[in-house]
Amino acid sequence: MKKADIKTGFLCNNNCKFCVQGDKKHLGNKSTEEIKKILREAAKDCQIVVFTGGEPTIRADIIELVEYAKKLKFKVIQIQSNGRMFVYKDFCKKIIKAGANEFALALHGHIPQLHDYLTSVKGSFEQTVQGIKNLKSLGQRVIMNTVITKSNYRHLPEIAKLLINLRVDQYQLAFVHPLGNAKKNFDSIVPLMSLVQPYVKLALELGIKAGIKVMTEAIPYCLMKGYEKYIAENIMPKMKIFEKNLIIEDFEKSRRKEGKAKGPQCKKCRYFFQCEGPWKEYPERFGFSEFKPIK
Repeated sequence: MKKADIKTGFLCNNNCKFCVQGDKKHLGNKSTEEIKKILREAAKDCQIVVFTGGEPTIRADIIELVEYAKKLKFKVIQIQSNGRMFVYKDFCKKIIKAGANEFALALHGHIPQLHDYLTSVKGSFEQTVQGIKNLKSLGQRVIMNTVITKSNYRHLPEIAKLLINLRVDQYQLAFVHPLGNAKKNFDSIVPLMSLVQPYVKLALELGIKAGIKVMTEAIPYCLMKGYEKYIAENIMPKMKIFEKNLIIEDFEKSRRKEGKAKGPQCKKCRYFFQCEGPWKEYPERFGFSEFKPIK
């Protein structure tokens, strides 16, 4: 099924130190009618819709927009969120009743001190964890994303254990994309992939043993030996992105052409055509020496 990723705007109640959209808050949010127009356009060839941002749940019209998406007969209506608004169980019930049936939340630490440091909001960890519990108690599908940073990569197995205990349906470990706030905070946020690799594998292994769907994103094949089938880029559905006044018809094509990069040695790798390489900003700073071709 084809997915429509709708950027509802850039306002957010967090200010994550790694946020790829963190330099766009001044652009504000789209209007209700603008998003409804995008939903009608997306419904022509997409069966899945994702409301993202910024933070879509802080919009006063989010229930109305989800109801509209339901009327347009999207099969999956996903809310991509930092999870904090789901601390309110009444809000959970309202958005589920409106038609939301999948929730993609984010947790970046196993303890409040780490998560709250990365989100720049004290109390955000407790709200997100309670939000996960509320949604699961209401029988919802909850899929999680953890952005891998210099502060949390050693704790990825502990984060995985917490997510397993919370009974989430899936979790993804995504290497930080050095744009927006992450670009501004590059030195304190972006770790070396070679240091991250063993912790990612340990965190994936915990989920695999627990029977949870797991994946990693933006880490090349050569650093994922033995775990190649858990590389998210392999299984991402075709995605169309609606951002500002721009429509990206094929996100994979755009990502490969403009977002990622490969070094000259990559041509010797057996995964050359499958692998997208790292986000291009990473080798611009660190080079390609970590990436060894798999023969």
